[in-house]
Amino acid sequence: MTVVSAFVNGTPVTLGAGTTVDDLLASTGHRPTGIAVAINREVVPRSRWSRTCVVDDDQVEIVTAVPGG
Repeated sequence: MTVVSAFVNGTPVTLGAGTTVDDLLASTGHRPTGIAVAINREVVPRSRWSRTCVVDDDQVEIVTAVPGG
């Protein structure tokens, strides 16, 4: 199995090649509502999560919206 090394919220992770943003969120227990995802400081639109793969050295940030500002 081919793997990639990336960072999720600053933590090093090893993922299977072809892991999409949707896959990553499911494996980390994040619900797809109330969150935003950025890869290398560029927000990934929710409509592209199922076809955007995490690759070597990507910096992934998963941000949860918190009510009340």
